[in-house]
Amino acid sequence: MNNQKSSINNHKSLLLENIGQLTTFNPETGKVETISNTSLSMENGLFVENSCGEVIDCGGSLVTPGFVDSHTHPVFLDGREEEFAMRLAGATYEEIAAKGGGINSSIYGVRNASKDELAERVTKRMDRFIKLGTTTIEAKSGYGLDIESELKSLQVLHEVNQVHAIDIIPTFMGAHAFPPEFANNHEGYVDLICHEMIPEVAKQGIAKYCDVFCENGYFTVEQSRRILETAKAHGLTPRLHADEFEDSDAAELASDVGAISADHLMAVSNAGIQKMAETNVIATLLPGTTFFLGKNTYAPAKILLANDIEVALATDFNPGSCHIQSMPFIISLVCIYMGMTIEQAFASATYFSAKTLNLENEIGTIAIGRKADIIVWDVEKLMEIPYSVTDLPIKMVIKNGKPIDSR
Repeated sequence: MNNQKSSINNHKSLLLENIGQLTTFNPETGKVETISNTSLSMENGLFVENSCGEVIDCGGSLVTPGFVDSHTHPVFLDGREEEFAMRLAGATYEEIAAKGGGINSSIYGVRNASKDELAERVTKRMDRFIKLGTTTIEAKSGYGLDIESELKSLQVLHEVNQVHAIDIIPTFMGAHAFPPEFANNHEGYVDLICHEMIPEVAKQGIAKYCDVFCENGYFTVEQSRRILETAKAHGLTPRLHADEFEDSDAAELASDVGAISADHLMAVSNAGIQKMAETNVIATLLPGTTFFLGKNTYAPAKILLANDIEVALATDFNPGSCHIQSMPFIISLVCIYMGMTIEQAFASATYFSAKTLNLENEIGTIAIGRKADIIVWDVEKLMEIPYSVTDLPIKMVIKNGKPIDSR
């Protein structure tokens, strides 16, 4: 972490006393574990054995790790409320996109906005995320869809990350849709991504990952494969939007290219599940999108878990298909509609989401030497989080050992 970020986040010493229940996933046992009537020490932004600095009385509350939101699209100028109203009137996501809405409708805002304008909007969204208990976030580009705007989007993420308490992990997603100027030349846009965009993104040095929307009507399996193999050759780790609306063989592709995560998976096939299991691809499930779009088919979480596939959870926050930032609400959705237990959902929203970012040894659990990212809740037990649904019973968020002012 750079010095500027460290000076914002790190708090010399902090002691939480009178914790009613300390609940965290333990990767050594593979279980969510709870310690009752305990305390927690932090120093220089990390969990330590003992500290003797500022004392905070938790009043018998629940304490957990901060949430890790491993799939978001926060770099856009304006929302798409009109499309929301169109869906309520009966239009489908696909019909809206065919009329010029969807991803492409956000392009002009990003292309025409200054870096400062975008940074101001992104900062406000990060304020909201951390208030909701999210302490680390994956954030994608993908609403510029030309070289200049994609690099600008990644630069915005980098600059906000420099000064904001939340940690932002950037992903390049130039392959989010085909921009209007390439509407009739899809292969030409794939050429642009592979020959120009990815080399420039790698040279810029901000993005850690490359994502592609592999879906019928968007990027084909072969186009996606070419983009992700090019990204790998330039040092970017593959991620994949996979089988969201139809079985597009995208889960199999995620396995073939060594993607760390295949995301969405509402329409994943049995063959795709089998290949993901064989190659240890993590499934990142985004139930907020199903809910927000008014659809009924959620990803098959219980089947994925039964096949020993690790499952992560994320919001898919974006201006069109899921304007949701609350990880607690996502946990409620998977427990109510997808058959996951409260403990499974909690582990997926913390440790396994961190694992999709290759950060499971730093965040997502409470353990000595890990980053001191925690939530002090205004409840006593883990089960009260999804039970609260739209309420947000958070007393305090602590990021890198420092309490966050959420006003």
